[in-house]
Amino acid sequence: MSATRIHRYIIREIAVPTAMALFIFTFVILMGRMLKLVEMVLNKGIPILEIARLFAYLMPAFLVITVPLSFLLGVMLGFGRLSGDSEIIAIKTSGVSLYGMMKPVVVLAVVASLTTGALTLFAAPASNTAFRNQVFEIASKRASVGIRPRIFNADFDGLVLYTENIDDRSGVMDGIFISDERGGATPAVILARRGRVISDSESLTLTLRLENGSIHRSPREKEKDTYQVVNFAGYDINLNMGEQLTSSQSRIKKDRELTMAELGDRYRDATTDKARSAITVERHNRFILPLAPLIFALIGVPLGIQSNRSGKGGGFALALAVFLGYYILYSLAKTLAVESGFPPVPTVWTPTVLFLLGGGYLLHHAATERRLKFLDRLSELYLHLTRRSMRRK
Repeated sequence: MSATRIHRYIIREIAVPTAMALFIFTFVILMGRMLKLVEMVLNKGIPILEIARLFAYLMPAFLVITVPLSFLLGVMLGFGRLSGDSEIIAIKTSGVSLYGMMKPVVVLAVVASLTTGALTLFAAPASNTAFRNQVFEIASKRASVGIRPRIFNADFDGLVLYTENIDDRSGVMDGIFISDERGGATPAVILARRGRVISDSESLTLTLRLENGSIHRSPREKEKDTYQVVNFAGYDINLNMGEQLTSSQSRIKKDRELTMAELGDRYRDATTDKARSAITVERHNRFILPLAPLIFALIGVPLGIQSNRSGKGGGFALALAVFLGYYILYSLAKTLAVESGFPPVPTVWTPTVLFLLGGGYLLHHAATERRLKFLDRLSELYLHLTRRSMRRK
């Protein structure tokens, strides 16, 4: 068998489980957000099409995680099957060494890395911004369309709004009554002749603008003989549509929503070391995450070959353990860099360098056909636990 056919065969063995894992992992992560979005459909009356847009905007941020994880699992399952069926030995007999078998793996790793890089550098920031804008658009529509005359409206956190009449075209309300219990302050009743909801797409704010009214505050316990009345010609109330709709309602973009150029501008404008460290971490994060598939290629091949005894279940568990170990260390490094004042650049790159060196060590061991004892023990432990669980059933 020629080397080209062997490489194609290896690519197929890795690509199929990778694609299946990518679909499953992405679906599972989306299910985590599904509950909140379904609640928005059922309780807020938001059209399903707009919810579908929110799902689409969430995808790039999820794929940044699921692409490397799926690739790692695909490599381990692919080489685990090749090793379990003794095809690794047959391939070596045909004159292709383990390093030669790494060529198609590296090609796939580069594709996965470029995909992840495109997501972190371009797609994710744009989709995060689009998600926030879509949430604000939903909130704006809900605020203006959801208000009905002669019905108490409790869509706004801490506010109950009632209006005698509302013009469907202009949105102007007449005869407004509001119960205001926001922020634990003294409850107030607000009366106004007219009002309307105003949305500002630039600052992502919703404002209820009232005209010709008065604010009535109930007396406190220590001031039972007092009653406050404040008359106004104009009064603005900032509206909050609840956590599901306004988690993204902020005037200032988050770092993850900025392009690389915008991050550079924010870094120059930052006034504290913590802010500069956070921006530095975010900038390097967009180059570190795309390297994960290359690292997982070095780690996945030797682990897949040696974990063949524990089957697909053991390979999945080991892949998940490697993935979680990497991202836990990386998250810890980011926290140390931002919160504890550690030098941001060397700190956030440390887990990547350590896993890169570890992957090279594992690959060298596998190429020289030396087994790692701790992996054999882990496989034996997994098989032992699996047998015990099967007996209990």
